[in-house]
Amino acid sequence: MCRLRTAATNSRFQSRRRFMPRQTVLRGGPLIQGSDMTDRPRRVTRALLSVSDKTGLTEFARALVGHGIELVSTGGTAKALAAAGLKVRDVSELTGFPEMMDGRVKTLHPNVHGALLAIRDNADHAAAMKTHGIAPIDLLVVNLYPFEATVGKGAGFEECIENIDIGGPAMIRAAAKNHDDVAVVVEPQDYHAVLEELAAHSGATTQNLRRRLAAKAYARTAAYDAAISNWFAAELKTEAPDFRSFGGRLIQALRYGENPHQTAAFYRTPDRRAGVATARQLQGRELSYNNINDTDAAYECLAEFDPARTAACVIVKHANPCGVAEGADLVRAYRKALACDPISAYGGIVALNRKLDADAARAITEIFTEVIIAPDATEEAIAIIGKRRNLRLLLAGSLPDPRAAGLTAKTVAGGLLVQSRDNAVVENMTFKVATRRGPDEAELRDLKFAFRVAKHVKSNTIVYAKDLATVGIGAGQMSRVDSARIAARKAQDAAAEAKLAEPMTKGSVVASDAFFPFADGLLVAIEAGATAVIQPGGSVPDDEVIKAADDHGIAMVFTGVRHFRH
Repeated sequence: MCRLRTAATNSRFQSRRRFMPRQTVLRGGPLIQGSDMTDRPRRVTRALLSVSDKTGLTEFARALVGHGIELVSTGGTAKALAAAGLKVRDVSELTGFPEMMDGRVKTLHPNVHGALLAIRDNADHAAAMKTHGIAPIDLLVVNLYPFEATVGKGAGFEECIENIDIGGPAMIRAAAKNHDDVAVVVEPQDYHAVLEELAAHSGATTQNLRRRLAAKAYARTAAYDAAISNWFAAELKTEAPDFRSFGGRLIQALRYGENPHQTAAFYRTPDRRAGVATARQLQGRELSYNNINDTDAAYECLAEFDPARTAACVIVKHANPCGVAEGADLVRAYRKALACDPISAYGGIVALNRKLDADAARAITEIFTEVIIAPDATEEAIAIIGKRRNLRLLLAGSLPDPRAAGLTAKTVAGGLLVQSRDNAVVENMTFKVATRRGPDEAELRDLKFAFRVAKHVKSNTIVYAKDLATVGIGAGQMSRVDSARIAARKAQDAAAEAKLAEPMTKGSVVASDAFFPFADGLLVAIEAGATAVIQPGGSVPDDEVIKAADDHGIAMVFTGVRHFRH
């Protein structure tokens, strides 16, 4: 609950699998090309399968047997294959040791790693294999213990530790290193590509395929280790570990990036935060890089508004809110948000915090909109949106928690900037009244609203709000006074568009994401009609700014919390 105290009380590549006679394209990009590369087909005689995800396993294994390939397996995978009526050798027959220590030790043995790492054309390697009775393994199929999923379900420390795979990554890296001779598969999605090659090459795989699989294998183990290291850092409350890495799973390769000459792709990280990465797209064209970025900005801002308390709508253009409002229902929240800046809203992103209903759907489709994202939608609303073929509709299932911890990252030249998510929320802030006059009940309500929005507008930020709706937003300016002027001018333009007698900034409140360094920005807001101000405070010339507020009889509260967003 927000506490107010007076001065006296002191944040596709859709799997295009085009299988052609002599080449295969896997998810994630084109074949590796090189003038020194030949097909170099390698016959597969033996495959080792050890998987936690058994999707398509028995069908794949049965097809391998059809090519005369011997199956070797471990634990639950071996049992699943045997239950399907397939002949399979347990890995313990190769190693001469049973699985031990609760399965922690089963594949860490020269008879496994030698079978994977031996260079088939190397006479010394061949001699060593013969001397030690090591038979080659030509295909490795391993997907790792589900560490990310275990963390995602909130498991305890010990359970997470037990789901850290050791033998799997070791085998994957060994097979990937020796990709000239061994094919390695790390997820069921690639079974089909392997089977296509075996069929096209009389039970052999090509170097093109093996290299592609090897590259994917290293990326998978890197992402896996990144998830483990970041989890450990969080558990140990290590804010700046000596090494930091991030990994993700391809959601889609994008047509281009921010501009057509840039390449781009969208990846899902282990952080299962509700939003565009977890949403289900019901219809519309493929999302672009800018669509994804803007939709994320809209939904993160929307998360500040508890749907149990109020309906809310956020309209975003170029990653900045151009209209935000609360309302008795979604359609009223949308119309209030749209009134803030109807020109900028054209072609924007609309985010809603409750189940999209028919009335809201009809209102939103009155103008061109790129994306609608909501937790859910009624069948009637889906049908209404369906009449706009290019309008993307995303259903995220839930809202992200604005209080949740997490990390954000951005690249700089030669480096990576990592910080904790801005999870400060208005309800947990203690307001200090800095002026002689404190805000009345209506002003305080709007001040809270405005500061929620200011957190999600690019700095320097000025947000005018009235009756739980933005009425002017100034974003991303080099000086705060310019943001105040731009926001006031936008309010004038909106008033002219709506044929209002005066801008809605008259009688509004104003929020600033950081302190006013001078009184000039505040004076612009006062001239625009603001009667109360919310800002972090903490500037050396705070007294000058407070005096300006007192001289004009407006209320000012300090939050002690800054919301820079660069």
